[in-house]
Amino acid sequence: MSPPRRRRIPGPPPVRRLVAVCAVVGLVVVILAAPGGPAGDARIALVVFVCAVALWVGTRVDDVYVALGAALALVLGGVVGGDVLFAALGSETVWLLVAAFVLSAGVAATGLTARCAAALLCRARTVRQMAHLVAIALLFTAFAVPSTSGRAALAVPVFTALARAVGPRARVVRAFAVLFPTVILLTAVATLLGAGAHLVTNDVLATTTGRQIGFAHWLLLGVPLAVVSAHIAAELVLRLFTTVDDRSTPLRISVDELASGLQTPVTGPLSGPEVQALVVLGGAVAAWSTGPLHGAHPALVALVGALVITTPRFGTTTMSHGLRTVPWSLLVFMAATAVLGTALATSGAAGWLAEGLFGALHSAPPWVVVGAIVLVSVAAHLCIQSRTARSSVLIPLVIPVAIGVGLNPVAVAFASTAAAGFCHTLTSSAKPVAMFSAIDGVETYSAADLLRLSAWLAPITGLLVTAFAVFVWPHLGLPLT
Repeated sequence: MSPPRRRRIPGPPPVRRLVAVCAVVGLVVVILAAPGGPAGDARIALVVFVCAVALWVGTRVDDVYVALGAALALVLGGVVGGDVLFAALGSETVWLLVAAFVLSAGVAATGLTARCAAALLCRARTVRQMAHLVAIALLFTAFAVPSTSGRAALAVPVFTALARAVGPRARVVRAFAVLFPTVILLTAVATLLGAGAHLVTNDVLATTTGRQIGFAHWLLLGVPLAVVSAHIAAELVLRLFTTVDDRSTPLRISVDELASGLQTPVTGPLSGPEVQALVVLGGAVAAWSTGPLHGAHPALVALVGALVITTPRFGTTTMSHGLRTVPWSLLVFMAATAVLGTALATSGAAGWLAEGLFGALHSAPPWVVVGAIVLVSVAAHLCIQSRTARSSVLIPLVIPVAIGVGLNPVAVAFASTAAAGFCHTLTSSAKPVAMFSAIDGVETYSAADLLRLSAWLAPITGLLVTAFAVFVWPHLGLPLT
């Protein structure tokens, strides 16, 4: 099977670049000249922050380069010490992701995920059943692969095999092409390791409030939202891209039909490596979930799992191969943006900027404040393509807002992070969307299809996250006030 074509993600259009340049010039002037504006370190931090956001939004300069340059500017400007930057590069968060990717590589090498997906999808008898089973299967991958793009890479062969099995039903194939990346992005919120943005949120919370959301608590909060949003998205995609006849016509796909498009066996008893991968992954998830009982840091658990799954005789892959799967640029990006968030929070710049942007919300009811923050978070992907960068920008701002209006900053930060996971509008908005838009031999979706989906899914996502923050999460240990 030939690999999916690589589509060149377009850079920002000239209009966006012009708007970004004008915005950065205007904001820098306001920051430097406005009476009552920030002074000292806060002023430097704000200038660096505004310039970094403008480069992310309006230029083709690499996001990692911009983030690292901003971090170095803050160190050279004396806003933070060099030890803050180097500590971020060697933090527990970085080690957690390195080990988690090695563990993920060991699981992926066995073909266990493809086997589980095939066993589940072959139970469908209608297109609607298939859509909801796809949502369930992709939700489970969030616990095995700590990256939305990594999950998409694992899911592409499954989708291709499914598309070939469906045959000439073009509308059904297009619907599933839309559904796969949509569910992958929405279900990342299920686990702390679902996206680098989640770890950035926890780091900023620890720096500014001294509190974090543990792995088990994140599961308790994120899984219900992931399940509900995934199945709502499945119904929405079916309604938008298929007809009543498409949904009612019987669908029967055998295991052999799916297996013909995959490169791993999906029938018969589990192989030895598959059993080993299942045991190690299950042990790691169990250890992460019971962290408050044994006190081991999640990074330490991940390192043990990575060592076990790469053990010469017992493991399913090698350490060198596992380390080659680690997205080192993402780790550097996370560390650099964490420095930016720390500088904004500790210098007082985040509080000043948050007051200017959200000051009118001081007398508003809690649900209005949360709704406004969720709205901004949902729309942020139109300006900042990187999910991690969005949280690095938003979380240092929403925490002072939450504290200022008497809300729980952890609850507001979690709501913002969950809402910022929406990034379906453009092909360039997220890597999974780009990956499924260009697959050899399969006609998927167009830009118009994405706009059609987002017109419905964006407000639904915003309302759903707000409803969870106000009515559901307070009963799960995350009060809003």
